[in-house]
Formats: sequence, C-alpha cells, structure tokens
Amino acid sequence: MRNYLLIFCVWLFIFVPAQSIPEQHSVQKYSCPMHPEIIKNQPGQCPKCGMDLVLVQEHQTTDEEAVLKRNSKHGRLHFGGKLVRYDLYVTDSMVQYTGKHAHAYAINGQLPAPTLYFTEGDMAEIHVHNRLKKENTALHWHGVMLENKEDGIPFLTQKPIKPGETYIYRFKVSQNGTYWYHSHQGLQEQMGMYGLLIFRKRGEPQTPQHIKADIPVMLSEWTDEHPHQVMRKLQMGVAQWYGIKKNSVQSYAEAIASGNFFTKLKNEWKRMEAMDISDVYYDRFLLNGQTSASYKNLKAGDKVRLRIANGGASSYFWLTYAGGKMRVVASDGNDVQPVEVDRLIVAVSETYDIEVVVPEDKSFEFRATAEDRTGDASLWLGKGTKVEAPGLKRLMLFEGMKSMNSMMKLSGDMKPMNMTMSLQQMDANEVMYPEISEEKRSATSRHLKEMMSPVRAKKHSHKNQRVDHIHSEMKGNHLALTDSFKPANENTEPITLNYNMLKSTEMTTLPSDAPVKELKFTLEGNMRRYVWTLDNKTVTETDKIKIKKGQIVRITLYNNSMMRHPMHIHGHDFRVINRYGDYAPMKNVLDMMPMETAVIEFPANQDGDWFFHCHILYHMMAGMGRIFSYEGSQPNPQLNNPKQDWKDFLKDNHMWAYTATLALESRSTHAEFRAGDTRYEFRGELHTGYTRQNGYEAELKLGRYLGKFQWLYPYIGAQSRSRYNHATKDIKTLLGQYAQHDNRHVLAVGFQYILPWLVTSDVSIDHNGKLRLQLQREDIPLSQRLRGNFMLNTDKEYRVGLSYFIQKYLQISSHYDSDMGWGAGVTFIY
Repeated sequence: MRNYLLIFCVWLFIFVPAQSIPEQHSVQKYSCPMHPEIIKNQPGQCPKCGMDLVLVQEHQTTDEEAVLKRNSKHGRLHFGGKLVRYDLYVTDSMVQYTGKHAHAYAINGQLPAPTLYFTEGDMAEIHVHNRLKKENTALHWHGVMLENKEDGIPFLTQKPIKPGETYIYRFKVSQNGTYWYHSHQGLQEQMGMYGLLIFRKRGEPQTPQHIKADIPVMLSEWTDEHPHQVMRKLQMGVAQWYGIKKNSVQSYAEAIASGNFFTKLKNEWKRMEAMDISDVYYDRFLLNGQTSASYKNLKAGDKVRLRIANGGASSYFWLTYAGGKMRVVASDGNDVQPVEVDRLIVAVSETYDIEVVVPEDKSFEFRATAEDRTGDASLWLGKGTKVEAPGLKRLMLFEGMKSMNSMMKLSGDMKPMNMTMSLQQMDANEVMYPEISEEKRSATSRHLKEMMSPVRAKKHSHKNQRVDHIHSEMKGNHLALTDSFKPANENTEPITLNYNMLKSTEMTTLPSDAPVKELKFTLEGNMRRYVWTLDNKTVTETDKIKIKKGQIVRITLYNNSMMRHPMHIHGHDFRVINRYGDYAPMKNVLDMMPMETAVIEFPANQDGDWFFHCHILYHMMAGMGRIFSYEGSQPNPQLNNPKQDWKDFLKDNHMWAYTATLALESRSTHAEFRAGDTRYEFRGELHTGYTRQNGYEAELKLGRYLGKFQWLYPYIGAQSRSRYNHATKDIKTLLGQYAQHDNRHVLAVGFQYILPWLVTSDVSIDHNGKLRLQLQREDIPLSQRLRGNFMLNTDKEYRVGLSYFIQKYLQISSHYDSDMGWGAGVTFIY
C-alpha cells in the first residue's frame, strides 16, 4: 500500500504541473493589421490588401501567476467564476481602406479591437498598455455595470493613461449579453478604438444548441480625414465638401430641375440649412473592419445569432437580410420577447442580438446600410449563389425639405403638436424613402401636417401635455399615435422595429415607495455653428446634477432639433416607458428622433459621477451631455484633486476651432480668419490691392453668440482703411451722414443678426458716431459646386462674386468690387 501511495505522489508531482502551466514558445509571427486572420512566420505583405505584415505581440510570460490569470480553463475561481485577464496594447497604426495610407489607432494590432469574452460571474481584469506616441487614452466599457472608478472617463472617473503607462481595469461581470468598449479620450473612437464585449450566460454553452453560429458583428465607419479636422470643419461651418461628396447639397439648380424652387426658397426663408441625415462624409462603412465579410460554414435550415454593436462615431445603420425575417431577441444586452421584423435601424452605440435562418444552400446577404444611404457593408451567410438583401435607394431629400418646412417655425423652433410622437413609432423621414409606397409616404406627410395643426391647449401647457401622454404608457395605455396612425398597405409594407414593440422577458418595475427625482431635458442645437445642448446649455456650462442613492430618477426628453440623438447613460440601465408597462424594456441607449418625447427611469443605486450624453461623437464633443453625481459618494482614489480634475474634464470637452480663407485674384487679395468655441468668436478680414492707389481695408471683431440658434452676434471691433487714388473729402452715406471713405481708422461696436434667407445683417457704430448698416451672404448654393455671394452697405459699397469648388480646399473664384473692380483667381479654404 505504501508503494502505491508513493507512486501516486510522484505521478502528481511530475504530471499535474506540466498540465497546468503550458509550455511557452517564442516563435515570431506576423499578421496584417487589417486582416488579422492572415498569419505568417516571416515578414511580407498581406495577400488581401498588400499592407506590410507586422510582428504579432504575444505579450506572454512564463510567470505561473500570470498564466493562471489568462482567459483559459486554468483561471481561478472568484465570485463563482474565473479571473479572466486580457492585455490590450494601444498603438499608432496605418490603414488604407481607400488606397491611401491614413493614421489609425489599433488595439493588439487590430481594427476593430479584439472581441473580449467573459461569462457571467467572472472577474474581468483588463490591462491597457498605452503605446501611443503622443496621446493619452482610456477605455469605457459601454453598458457595463461596474464601480465608478472603472468606467473609463478621463478626469471624471480616472486619470488618463499616458503614453508608456499601463492601467488595470477590474470589475465583476454581473450581466450577460452583447456590449462593447471604446476610447473615451477625445475623438479616438473615430480612429479605430472600439471592440465587442460578449458576456455569456452562466451555464450556457459557447454556442447554444439551437444556434449553429454565434457571430459578433461590429459596425463602424471610416474617414481618411483626421477627426479633429472633421470637428473643426463642422464647428466653423466649412464642411460644404461633405455635401458635395454625398450628393446632398440641394442647390437652387437642383431645386429648379426637380420642381422644388419654392420649397428651397421657403426652406431658406425659415433660416434652415439644407436637409441632410448625417453630418459627416465617410469613405467606407465597415462590418468587423471590412466592407464585406462572410461566414460560409452554414447549410440550409441553420439558425445564426448575430451579436450586433454600432461602433460608428456618427452613423446610424439600417439592417436588412436577404434570407427572410430577422428575429430580435435582445437590445443593449437585455433580453426581450422575440419579435420578427423586416428591417430595423440601429442607433449609434446601440446593440442588438438578432437571430436569422439560412433558408437554402446559398449565400444570403446581411446588409448594414448607412442611414444617409451613401454606403453599406455586408456579411454573407452560407456558401453558394449569392442572394442580395433589399437595397435602399438614394433619399428623396427635397421631400424631406418639404416636411421640414411644415414642421419649423420662423423662430427656429419646432411647431407645437396636438399629439405626441415617441419611441420611433412614426418616422418623419419616411417621406424620403423611395422603397416605401407613394400611398404610405403621402399618408405620413398628411399625418404630419395634421399633427402640426393649431394646438387647442394653452401654449404654456404643451410640454406637460406631452409628459401626460407618455406617462399614460405606465398604466398600460397605448399612445394615441399607435392607434390612430395605421400605415397604408400595412400587409405589404416592410415591418420596421420600433421601441414600442420591445417587451422585457421579465418584470422591470421599480419600487413604488421610492422617492422620485423628476428631470426634463430639451435636446437642442444648430448646424450653422454645430452647437448641441440640453436646455441650451453644454456640459461645460452647467454644474453636476445631484442625485441620491435610493431615488428613482425619471427623465423626460424632448427633441427640439432636426437631428436624431442616441442618448446614453453610463453605469445604469433605464426602463423605456412603453405600452408594456411592467415589462418595459431595459436599455442604456435611447434613440430620440426629431420632435419625439420619451420618458426613461432608472434606480439610483451607484456611487460617484456618471456621464449622460448624446453618443454621436461630434455632438458629445460639442457639449451635448450632463453629469449625474451621487450625493455623499466616497472620494475616487484615482482622482486626488477633485476641483482640478473637474476643470480638466471640462477642458477636454471644450473644443476651440479655427478656419482661414485666402483668395488670390487678379486685382486684389482677400484673407480672413475665424477662431472660436461654443459661444465666442474672434474674426478678422484683410482686403488689399496690388497698387498703392487700391490700398487696403481691414477689420477685426470679437463677440459672443447669443440665443439657442446663435443668430445674434454682438461684438466690439476695429476698422482700418487707406487709399491714395480718391479725393480725401468726406462722402455722404445712404443714412445721410458724412464719413471719411479712404482713410479711416476707428473703433466700433455692433451686432450681426441672421435674417430670413440666411442673410447676415451687420449694424455698427464707430467712436466718431458714424453708423453703418450692411447686408451680406456667403455660400449661396447655385449648383452642386457653384456658390454665389454678395455684400452691400450704407457706405455705398457693394460686391458680388462666384466661386466653384475644385476640391475640398480649393475654389476658382471671381468677383466685382465697387472699389477695386473685377477680379478672378483661386481661393484656398482651410
């Protein structure tokens, strides 16, 4: 017996450690940053895209403790699960989606970042190694319930991760479902820093029995232009090239050709910019980092689960499938009662779990089409003959313009409605969809006009009326809209998912005796200066909103803008109040369509400061958000100087921008620049001839924009003019005053105001008491690329001109100036 015991002990000593600690090898492998499935044992080029292969950083160690922390069967138990470790290396990279190299950020050499897998109950330990050359970074775990210090917001929940530093995120995985992660440092998300998080249900096999394949799908977009340049152009109103590239200018020539001249006139009379669905032009739309991907190991009858996350910075995606209906089974990581639809739109940052069936032994397309329909990306399921998903044709933008004209007041506000729109149940953009029957589009347009008829209630009670309609949902009643608006040909029109169709698989009611904190936010903004706000205030212009643990926070949202806003809250799930009452769905992102009202509520059960913001990246960076702060929270150990950290957070979310124009023409040179932030702007102009007789004139202004649409710009400034070919006597202005025309150096105060037809009026008075009135307009869209401009004032000066876009930074230009005559040349725009 002793001998048997001795032999057993020797066997344990020799074999068990050998099985527990895998042997480490140092074989070097090379992979393509864009096609990580390409693995070679030596340097070379990718056979798919031609990019140079890069060394794969294994980052392995023979340390026993490190091995036990890996995502493997050797993981240690903690809270009933494993301690699962990932190492993420953030590096500068180069990609060439369009044939030219562009700067990107990669994680572990991949774009998108690796998909991270956990099981409910695991302890996640994620080591983020910042190997960027210059920039700080931080990662946010989108939709994940975790401690505040792990949320990944620089200066709000943690210090940013500086170049060369490593930061360790640790949190218990208490959820299951599809989530994702991304950088929350500046605009890094747009450049590739995003990846999927898959939290499997405890006890669930890797692929459930009824599912043949469980496929992660990360949707995104790509622009070769640096996102800082994108943001700068949007802020300074010099993004005209995006409209040209997207064929969405809606010029006067196009309006005349399509019979919409008076529609265009009315649109500009109401001081509106041309109707567009998205802000940015993108070079490519991606699915798992590719424009087209495939999963071939499928046969007829196989069921596939698609775990979809929209990691785009600003693009919504329409989802369609060639093989039949799509079965929606989860949203934002939360299970819902299955609902079958023909299509759905996934908002920026939303996730959906969808089940589809491969009906035949063919290859069926799952297509994600950008909402503005400028591009798409595909996933082909199965092998054999390809079957394409239904295509979405170019939007009928002038129909959208007509709709806008009927909904907007001259003041810039939406007209009051006599009923409430909510939960994506009525898509006002439907009037632009060519795939919808003309009968239904007409019905939608007619219904919108009916909703805009004069409100019988008193004006001041309108918002309360909206809230009452929504709160009736909590009692199980349907919105009036749901019952009164039945689509034409409802048996033949595609079934489109909306939030009122989502029902939780379990009760989501909150305690009835808990105190309720009511909040109301109006989503507002303007495209002219790209300012996006809640209640006309940016996140940098407001204090934190105090909430108490144990409260129910109920938020009423109203979208008073013409853009969609996917509103996201960190660290919480909220109930979306819909017709299912006690079974209202749980989400962390809510798409707010124009004119919609919605009510969400969540239990205040966290600690610390949490970000609530629009997840369109450029809207967020323009200020569209708030901070919820729990009273009595324990100090964050990551932030030892709260006042300074708060200032640094506000600084990170307060962006300055600038633009400059230089026109080199035959008789003169004209230069101007503008620099500003959300409210303030400094600008200057210089117009000079090439002879002493023509002289020069210059002007400086410093002012602040007022009002939520920022049509008013009071300023202080200086004017200087010098010429030598005219008489020096004073001239009589159109206002009957006498003023020195050729040699004038004065200080002035004044204001500008945007009039109907987007004409800028300018009223100023100098320190000598001389008054000047001026009207001007730049960038009149005569055709896709041709622009007109004019100026006239009470000093009897005037100018008319034309310019033609050659490319985004270059125009051919010509103008006539009352002082310097005709001129032609080129204009550079930055």
